[in-house]
Amino acid sequence: MAELRPLTADRLRVRCAPEFFEFADTEKLPDLPGGIGQVRAEEALRFGLAMRQPGYHVFVLGEPGTGRHATVFRLLREFSAGGQVPPDLCYLHNFDDAQRPRLLTLTAGRGGQLRGDMLAFIADLGPAIEAALASETYGNRVESLQDAHKTREDGALRELGEACAADGVSLLQTPDGFVFAPTKDGQAMSPEDFDALPSEVRAVVEKKVGAWSDRLADLLEQFPGWRKELHEAMKRAACDALTPAVTHLMRELRERYADLPAVLNFFDAIRKEILASGSDWAAQEGGEDEGAEDEARTKFHRYQVKLLVDHSATRGTPVVCEDNPTFGNLIGRIEHISQMGTLVTNFSLIRAGALHRACGGYLVVDVERLLGQPFAWEGLKRALRAREIRIEPPAEAQGWSNMLTLEPESIPCDVKVILVGDRELFYLLTENDPDFPELFKVAADFDEDMPRNDANVERYAALLAMLGRASDLLPFDRTGIARLVEHGARLAEDAGRLSLQTRLLADVMREADFHARAAQLPAVACAQVDAAIASRSRRFGRYAERVLESMVEGTTLISTRGARCGQINALVVVELAGEQFGHPVRITATARLGEGDVVDIERETELGGAIHSKGVLILSAFLAARYARHQPLSLSASLVFEQSYSPVEGDSASLAELCALLSALARVPIRQSFAVTGSVNQFGEVQAIGGVNEKIEGFFDLCVARGLTGEQGVVIPQASVRHLMLREDVVAAAREGLFRVHAVATVDDAMEILTGLTAGVADAKGVMPRETVNYKVAAALTAMTAAKHAFDHGSDARHARSRRRHDGDQE
Repeated sequence: MAELRPLTADRLRVRCAPEFFEFADTEKLPDLPGGIGQVRAEEALRFGLAMRQPGYHVFVLGEPGTGRHATVFRLLREFSAGGQVPPDLCYLHNFDDAQRPRLLTLTAGRGGQLRGDMLAFIADLGPAIEAALASETYGNRVESLQDAHKTREDGALRELGEACAADGVSLLQTPDGFVFAPTKDGQAMSPEDFDALPSEVRAVVEKKVGAWSDRLADLLEQFPGWRKELHEAMKRAACDALTPAVTHLMRELRERYADLPAVLNFFDAIRKEILASGSDWAAQEGGEDEGAEDEARTKFHRYQVKLLVDHSATRGTPVVCEDNPTFGNLIGRIEHISQMGTLVTNFSLIRAGALHRACGGYLVVDVERLLGQPFAWEGLKRALRAREIRIEPPAEAQGWSNMLTLEPESIPCDVKVILVGDRELFYLLTENDPDFPELFKVAADFDEDMPRNDANVERYAALLAMLGRASDLLPFDRTGIARLVEHGARLAEDAGRLSLQTRLLADVMREADFHARAAQLPAVACAQVDAAIASRSRRFGRYAERVLESMVEGTTLISTRGARCGQINALVVVELAGEQFGHPVRITATARLGEGDVVDIERETELGGAIHSKGVLILSAFLAARYARHQPLSLSASLVFEQSYSPVEGDSASLAELCALLSALARVPIRQSFAVTGSVNQFGEVQAIGGVNEKIEGFFDLCVARGLTGEQGVVIPQASVRHLMLREDVVAAAREGLFRVHAVATVDDAMEILTGLTAGVADAKGVMPRETVNYKVAAALTAMTAAKHAFDHGSDARHARSRRRHDGDQE
């Protein structure tokens, strides 16, 4: 039998002595060289960041506030510092297919240089073209070509007119074109004169006119060819005029980028288009049409360089964190502008995504935000699988849109992706997405706490000092650090461990700093840390206060004095907005003759969760195994959480439920000055539960409100003693004997404390000692079995007599 005396006060809270620390305050405490308590996670991260094989992307999993992001970025800075700067990414106009811009990669910094050079080239190009085409030499040549063309056409028509005149036919030019007419005395005949001619003469004349008309048609068919020759000659003239200017403008550019064949090819394409469009430039220069000016600007715009990613200021490999991982922000997008009611685009409207900026380096994304964006997850997987980034809007990627858009050349995707999320998402993706394990082979699992030993306490102090400096807080003296260490153990819900939830620790430190500055103190001490913790508890304590008030006023029925059969105070914990508080609830049990069923009213009303129902089934199995091994279990019992109107989950009340049921069976009253928490297994062993500190403090607050008598206390599992980090007022009350905390290993231990009776252990024959709890329970169950047997036997006899009477009536 376990020792049933209450725990001593020093076991209710494991203190951190300020004298343990050698420093006076944290002002000169050095920073930690690395992380703390995350050796496994850091090892996985280093492996994943260094592994360059495909598919070895990293998923960082753990609870929020454990320093996941800080550790990731610290290691990324380390890896990035010695890395190689990736090239600049540019897009160029594709002169062969404008819908498919071409990719150009340049050494970091040269992309911006090329873009600037091309802007300067375009600025000089317009005046150079205007000057070349406005030169006297070019003008005279064009005028000469046009005069020669006009002379050629006029001469051909004149020759035709002279030849037909010799044949008695005149060539006339009218508003509708050229016509032939017969002549008389060198003058064209009038229609009346022509009609007066004999029919034979008219026939001859008409034949001549038809022949000359055919010759005219043949001549006119040659005119388009002559005009084409003129146009080509004028293009050659414009080309000859522009060649020196363009060559001069490009000479320096070609020398500057002589080592880059792709850039030289781009220059060649520009030169070819400018010279080939020489006469078009001349027409645009000479006209005032707004459309022509827009076309000229568009053509000049094609000579620009779209600098997609500029690494001129990058040092080491890039590290990109995308806080809003939409599809466009990850993969990139193609923007459109409205022109005359139509959406148009060009290569300069291509926008880079996070994957582009992170190429050659690392991309950090919060997975929960990523999964919340339509198409973003699929887009990221597609880029990682194909190892290329193809800028393709979701509608086009899914085949939903028929809008004409660009198809930029894909970019190689050489990037290491680090997803940050919680464990549940990691396991869900692993189970439900077959691509996920293939792409994210490295899991960096962050712990929520670490062992509390001397070495770790010293490192913990350094961690707290770093958190304070990061938020520009006052230094903390050794009493303040000692109190924070204790608070870290409280957050870990284990006196032997320290929480690594740096977010929660930093919040307390900031609030303690606020109190210290308000008091104009040079450093933060224990009192300010206590004030911060108390203030935070009060801010979130409205609901807890209302629950306590309802118990004190008697609205919620909780007894803290006297003894009752089948009634017990259980302890529950409630979590709201990340804050926890505990309070007692009344559990009642009733037992009667039946078929061996234990009815869980919470489950029957669908207010009990699966784990709670499991706990009730376990205690049913315990009853049958201990008390009804050789006889049927002939009872029906009911268990209920009184005045509970919300779902109940967890098995931490199964010890209280079992004790209440045993009390109801044995008719042994339970002391109402105690509250109980713990789960049990089928052998009656009490198992650890969570929230033990909050549960104890919740019952303690009720006892304080009603007045401490020295008889009140709680019963907790022996396995939960190591988790105790109770408030100072609870520890003080226990030290003065006003409040007790008992730790039990079995349900028998709990019954002895709650009833004051010996539980009783069966002898070799299985017989329980008299006047013990177990004897009373066994006797009650035996009596129920006998009553059930007698009832069943009497019922069978009555049925037999009824059948005999029925048979006699038939005779």
